[in-house]
Amino acid sequence: MYRTISFAAAESFVRAVFRAHGYGADDAAAIADVILRADLYGIESHGIQRLMRYHRALAVTKTARADAVPEVVRETLVSAVVDAHDALGQLAGIRAMRLAIDKAKSSGIGMVAVRCSNHYGIAGYYARMAVEEDMLGLSTTDSEPILVPTFAKQAMLGSDPIAVGMPADPTPFLFDAATTVVPRGKLEVYAKRGEPIPPGWAIDENGDVCADPRRVIDAILGRRGGGILPLGGAGETMSGHKGYGFALVAELLASGFSGGPFSNHKKDDPARANTTHFFLALDYGLFGDKSEIRARFSAFLRELRETPPAPGCRRVFVHGDKELENEVRRRVEGIPANDKTLAELRAVADALALPQPDWLRD
Repeated sequence: MYRTISFAAAESFVRAVFRAHGYGADDAAAIADVILRADLYGIESHGIQRLMRYHRALAVTKTARADAVPEVVRETLVSAVVDAHDALGQLAGIRAMRLAIDKAKSSGIGMVAVRCSNHYGIAGYYARMAVEEDMLGLSTTDSEPILVPTFAKQAMLGSDPIAVGMPADPTPFLFDAATTVVPRGKLEVYAKRGEPIPPGWAIDENGDVCADPRRVIDAILGRRGGGILPLGGAGETMSGHKGYGFALVAELLASGFSGGPFSNHKKDDPARANTTHFFLALDYGLFGDKSEIRARFSAFLRELRETPPAPGCRRVFVHGDKELENEVRRRVEGIPANDKTLAELRAVADALALPQPDWLRD
């Protein structure tokens, strides 16, 4: 069952949670913005349902530190490496993308790799930051191992999403996708709903197709084998090897360039999350008149949207269309939250001695 929460109420609660964890008002607001942008976009797997994960990282496992201050440890005119010192990924990510944008404003391109961080939410948030500065943005991140390489039965890579944003009219292009069939958070959503996952999403510890999301999650966390399949699924018939390859690209950019551990070594030090990220901002004016480039790309996207739809389909979408439509609607209508997520939010409020708002009570 689901309940709808007003966006303002959800935002107030999430901010209060991070204030209770010791963050200042600006940082708490920034973290909340990343988390709730996922819910606004309709990406339940990375929204408020993940609040318990961040609470545990700060209060239980201590893999995240509220007092962490990310530090630039290597820098050139166009690049930087940042050690996040176990900061929450949202804050490390925002600061790293701002640095990349600043470098792009002065040099045309900015690239920042981050190590020793934590989960940073949706990759598209950071690509959109560059778009809002009239630049192309790209971001990727690794995670604990959940992706099973082609022909394997053991998870070795992260969900390794890749996000790219580009200014366009009337709405920007915003592509954001995991290189797994689905991210782990999607399995968490199905587990909360008590529903089986579709065949072809994941395998169990024996390498067999598995419909039980809880079993797959537990096998991943216990490193017993199994995991989520790469984009394209098992084997090469439907190009699963391509999803595996995209994940390797993400690992190279995030872990390879930052100096942090690759996904299969995240748990070598159980006291740290050791998540890595990569950010790129590009002033596309390097390639010509920006207004002409933007106009040509916008016209191309319009032609795609006007492509005749297949039978039974309403229209053709461009990446970012659905998310921005959802954002407009949900800012007015509110955000849906699963009953089990609400129970987790109550537990977080109790653990932090926060008063429970009316909408959160049973």
